Amino acid sequence: MQKRLIPDTLTLEERAGHAMNAIVGMADRDYGDIPFFAANLMNDPANLTHGDWDYGSSHGRMVDAMILARHMSGETFGTDIEEKYRSNLLSFFKEDGLSYRQTNPHHNWEPNANFIDQRAVILSLTTWFMATGDPKAKEAADKHVAALKRVAVKEKDVWYYPASEYKEGGWPSSNAILLRLAPDPAAFCGRLVMPLLKYHQLTGNEDALELCEFFSALIVQRSGVFNADGSFNDALAYRSGHFHTRLGTLDALARFGAFKGDAALIAFVEKSYAWAITQCTTFGWTPGDMKEQAYEHETCSLVDLIATGITLAQSGYTKYWSVVEKYIRNHLAESQLLEMDWVKETSDRSKDVPGLITYHNIGQRTRGAFAGYSAPNDFCCNVNHGRGHTNDLQICCLGSGTRGLYMGWSNTVTEKKGTVSVNFLLNRGSAWLDVESCLPHEGKIVLRIHKDIHRLQVRIPEWAGYAKVKFARELNGETTNGKGSDPSTWVGEHFLLLGGAKAGEVITIEFPLSLRKTIETAVGQTFETEWRGDDVVGISPAGTEHPFYSGRKVYDKAPMREGELRKVENEFVW
Repeated sequence: MQKRLIPDTLTLEERAGHAMNAIVGMADRDYGDIPFFAANLMNDPANLTHGDWDYGSSHGRMVDAMILARHMSGETFGTDIEEKYRSNLLSFFKEDGLSYRQTNPHHNWEPNANFIDQRAVILSLTTWFMATGDPKAKEAADKHVAALKRVAVKEKDVWYYPASEYKEGGWPSSNAILLRLAPDPAAFCGRLVMPLLKYHQLTGNEDALELCEFFSALIVQRSGVFNADGSFNDALAYRSGHFHTRLGTLDALARFGAFKGDAALIAFVEKSYAWAITQCTTFGWTPGDMKEQAYEHETCSLVDLIATGITLAQSGYTKYWSVVEKYIRNHLAESQLLEMDWVKETSDRSKDVPGLITYHNIGQRTRGAFAGYSAPNDFCCNVNHGRGHTNDLQICCLGSGTRGLYMGWSNTVTEKKGTVSVNFLLNRGSAWLDVESCLPHEGKIVLRIHKDIHRLQVRIPEWAGYAKVKFARELNGETTNGKGSDPSTWVGEHFLLLGGAKAGEVITIEFPLSLRKTIETAVGQTFETEWRGDDVVGISPAGTEHPFYSGRKVYDKAPMREGELRKVENEFVW
C-alpha cells in the first residue's frame, strides 16, 4: 500500500504494537513462560516479580490482550510466547471445569479456584474463540461456564458465590452458604457478566445468559454494592468501594442493559457512572478505592471507566463520548510506558531466581506496559498517604490498558443502520473512511471516504461550539463549503451531520481550539492542568519519578509523517 503524509498524532494501533513488546517481555523464560506479575521500576536495578495472580488471571489477560493487539496493529512477533500463554492457560483447568492457581516453590499459597481469576479466564476464552473459532477454546469455555453455574449458590431471585476461593470438592465453608456471606458481589459476580454476555452472544450458550440474569439481579436488587444515590458502598465488606471492581461491574451491567433493551438498568448504571466521574479527574485518574488505596490509580479502573462510558454513549447518553475521549488522550496514553531512559536496568542475570524475581533488561522488556499504580502527575505513585509506594507495573493493567486501546480504536468509527459515526477524533483507518486528526495542534480533521456512505456524522468537541465550525468537501476537483452555524446540521447534541458521502470524497472540518486551565482534585490533592482542546499539555505540581504531561509538545501546525492508517478486514467488536 502506498504511504502518504498523515498527522503525527495519537494513533492507537501503533500503541497496541508497543503493548505487544511488554506482553511478550513479561514471560519468565526460565519458569515455563509463566508471566511476571509486577515491576518495581524505582529500584536500582529495576526488577520483575511473580505473585499469586500469575495463573488464570495473568494468562487470561495476556491471551486476551495479545489477540486484541495483533488485530489492531498487525504485529506478528511473539507467536511462540502467545502459544505458551494459551497452552499454560488450558493446563490450569481441573476436571471440574474451573481454573486453579498453581503452587510456587518460593511462596506458600495453596491451589484454589479464585473467583477474580475466573473472570479473566472466560474473557480470554471468549476473545480466543471470537478471533479463531478454535474448538479447543470453545470446549474449555463451555465446560467453564457450566462450572460457574454449577457452583453458584442459587436463591429464588439471585445467584452468588459464598467465598473468593473454591477448592476441589466444594466451598471452604458450608456455614458461609447458610449465612449468605457472599463476599464482595461486584468483584466475584458482577464483573463476570461482561465476558459471559459476550460468550452467549457468540455461541448462544444459555448457561452464560442465565448467569448474567441472576448476577445482574444480585447486584441491582440485593447486594448493596451501590448506594441509592449511585455512590459506591465504602464498607470494609465491600472492599472499601474498590473502583476497579465497581466500574467493571457498571461496564457489565451497561452491556447487559443494552443487550436486553432494559432502560431501567441503563439508567441505574448512568446514575452511578455520573457519581463515579466526580471522584476522578477530568483527564482520567481514578481513585483505587475510597479508603486505604484511595491514592493508587489502576489502569484497570480507567479502562472500565472508558468501556462503561462508551456503552452509555451508544445508549443515548452522547455526552460521554467527550468524557471518554479525554480519558483516552490523556491518562490512558500517558500511562503507557514508552520512554525508558529513567529506568535503571542491568543485563546481569546472576541474582535472578526463576519463579521469583528477575533483574534482567527490565526497561527493554517492559516498554509498552501500563502503569500499575500511578499518581495524577507521575507514573510512579510514591505519596505519603495510603500504602505509600507500591507496584509500578502490574500485568493486569497491561492487559486492561491494551483492551482500553482496543475500545477506543474499535469505537472511533462505527456504523449502524446506514449511519457512519465518527465518535472520537483520533487517527483511524476503516473500511468506510480514514480519520486524520490534527488535534491537539490544530482544530482540524480530514476524512477520506473509501466507499459511499448513506449518512455520515462527526462528533465535534463541546468546547468548539458550533458558530465557527466550518467544513470543505472535495470531490472530482470540485469543492463545496459549509458552516456549523446552520442549526439543521446538528444531531445528538454535538454531532455534525454531513449527510451522504461519496467514495473518493475528502472532507476537511475545522473549528477553534480551546486553550484553558482547570483545577483538578484527586482525593484531596489539587492540580492545575493546562488544556489544549481535549489534551492536557501541562500539570502543576509536576511529578518527580516519571512525570506525566511534561513532555507533550504542541505546534501551530500539526507535524506530519509518512505512513498509513491500518484497515482491518472482518473487525470484531468487544
